[in-house]
Amino acid sequence: MAATVELAHIAKSFGPVQAVADVSFAVDRGEILGLLGPNGAGKTTSIRMMLDIFKPDRGLISVLDGPLTEAKKDRIGYMPEDRGLYQDIPLERCLVYLAMLKGLSPIEARERVCAYLERLDLAEHRSKKVKDLSKGMQQKAQVIAAVVHRPELLVVDEPFAGLDPINTQAIKDLLREMRAAGTAILMSTHQMHQVEELCDRIVLIDHGRDVLYGRLAEVQRRYAGNAVLVGSPNPLPALPGVQAVAPHNSAVKLTLAPGTTPQAVLRELVDQGVVVERFELAMPSLEEIFIQVVARGGV
Repeated sequence: MAATVELAHIAKSFGPVQAVADVSFAVDRGEILGLLGPNGAGKTTSIRMMLDIFKPDRGLISVLDGPLTEAKKDRIGYMPEDRGLYQDIPLERCLVYLAMLKGLSPIEARERVCAYLERLDLAEHRSKKVKDLSKGMQQKAQVIAAVVHRPELLVVDEPFAGLDPINTQAIKDLLREMRAAGTAILMSTHQMHQVEELCDRIVLIDHGRDVLYGRLAEVQRRYAGNAVLVGSPNPLPALPGVQAVAPHNSAVKLTLAPGTTPQAVLRELVDQGVVVERFELAMPSLEEIFIQVVARGGV
């Protein structure tokens, strides 16, 4: 099955500035792909080329099985980092109008908008002008505008900005439901913990190039050091082959010497009568991987 979106070696310059040098990735149906990178790395430019806002200088882009057409744009939802709601009209009217622009009938648009307003606790604010809503309310309204027409491809840039934990959870639940229904979702964010929780795969762009790409669990294994996490109600004894011991949340992180295996450490713990309640490989966080890759220039 072809990917919903495929970008192959795209590049874009603005005068002397090379915004994107060589970026490739795909977004499959029914997955959330995390688009990561430091500020100025080329993420937004890549998104805009994908959505035909900018034309690439070179490279190939396929969206919904081919070049992006005007008709296909009704099958895409886009929540840009620079929000785009009409500020001087009531919230409900604004969202209904935007839904109609995506091809919904007036009746269907109103029904769907009202359902989302109820779901995201905005119903009592439907008659307020958008400019009179809080930042968090406007954020939720922008999400509604991006998803109300049930797109096949959803592109969201910093979808959790300005949201409290309850509303963050509501948006995460919505994204998971859309993924389960087969929507391809591209999510750009700096909130690494949200990427770890939501994304199936990631692509990291740095200096206009994709420098890390793959399934999240595989990427974490690739960058895992030789260390284990041990949880025990007892103090841990000195263990052969352990170079360093450090607390790690509710466990202890043991950094192993070269040649020492986790199995050997576990065997030693059991032989010494230590009660082991938790034992696992110490996987790096996505934030740690991000810093490591970007700091070394993506090499």
